[in-house]
Amino acid sequence: MSNLIRRDPRAERIARNRLHPLHASMMLAEQGEVRGPSGLIRKNPHLVGFIGPNGLKRIDRANAFAGTVNRQKRVSTAQEVVLPLHQVVNPDGYIVVVPDMVGGRLTSQDKDILGLAHSLIAQKGTGKSANMAVVAVCFGESKESQFDLAGVDRLIHLSSDVFDGFTPEARLSALMQVEAQYQPEHWLFPDSVNGGTDLASRLAARLGERPATQAWQVSTTQTVCRGASASTDITRETPRILMLLEECGTAIDETRHEVLSLSVESYDQVPARLLDKGLMSVDPNAVPLAEAEFILSAGNGIHNWDQFHECASVLGATEGASRVAVDDGFMPRTRQVGASGTWVTARVYLAVGISGAIQHMQGIGQCGKVVAINTDAGCDMVKRADLAVIADSEAVLAELTKLVQEHHASKVQEEKHNAA
Repeated sequence: MSNLIRRDPRAERIARNRLHPLHASMMLAEQGEVRGPSGLIRKNPHLVGFIGPNGLKRIDRANAFAGTVNRQKRVSTAQEVVLPLHQVVNPDGYIVVVPDMVGGRLTSQDKDILGLAHSLIAQKGTGKSANMAVVAVCFGESKESQFDLAGVDRLIHLSSDVFDGFTPEARLSALMQVEAQYQPEHWLFPDSVNGGTDLASRLAARLGERPATQAWQVSTTQTVCRGASASTDITRETPRILMLLEECGTAIDETRHEVLSLSVESYDQVPARLLDKGLMSVDPNAVPLAEAEFILSAGNGIHNWDQFHECASVLGATEGASRVAVDDGFMPRTRQVGASGTWVTARVYLAVGISGAIQHMQGIGQCGKVVAINTDAGCDMVKRADLAVIADSEAVLAELTKLVQEHHASKVQEEKHNAA
């Protein structure tokens, strides 16, 4: 009887459910091997490798950690590790990056450009020419708290009120002072509609430089740019001023940087020639789905559609839908998100009752933050989400609508009190 193989169904269920509170301890107890339904010993692929300094799973192909570090220590190391500090003492030159800072924070395109700036410095090799620092120039209010992890060695933060809104003349005046004071080797701008293209063009015209536009492959010697509506590539010598596309470089993820402040001497306070009256209030559903920044998307789990539309209106979100919701006639085809619908790049994508078919997951691949509301803790959308709420969608949307309405009411009361 001692040769009989006894299975523990409860332990097997816990091992399969990564969201179970006992999952971690159960996996540690297994020590990398489990007995399958047929009685054969099977290796657990989730225990292979270790957690790297940036929190990503690394496969230990060299077997350097075998027998010395258990999985529990590796997981705790990912939480306790401090990234190495990259320091540039007395830099001999600068590469200046002027990020878009949409909403006061670095965008993914901004981070790619900062990574490219460090790549250009690394290509110079060693010596005096490589002792350079990456400088970020930011205008107006900044909400970014992780300049150090994005690769900023030096920071010029110009927070005067003259830079609020659309003020290209004032910003150009400040950049001309940075040019005169620090003489950077390269100016890097995002090629985007958020201001980078316009400001880079103005600076190039003022300096008499011929900039590279739609650049996506850059080295110290040559640059490859998109041309003819992205149907061909144009190779040219790398200029001083570059307007860069997304994914032009690899964002910094394994080093910290000092983010030391740099000062800018006095510059001409150029008055704005255009009066910026702020953003216009528009119907969120009038915004094309591909350009929307905040999307509330519905799937098969939505049953109260009136509530869904009300919540989208209160949140000021553009409505989206999965293919199932569209095929069932609850949403128009123009609202379908996914590879077979519209590819979206929203900063926040709130998926309600969407399980996460592969075509849908492809369509939201470029979204900044994904929030999932679902009753199925094991669905693909929950696994993809940065934040998941495992609850009934109708109850969550009702509470969310209530909280937003209370917030708006308190703001109205505050404005009336200040006016009085």
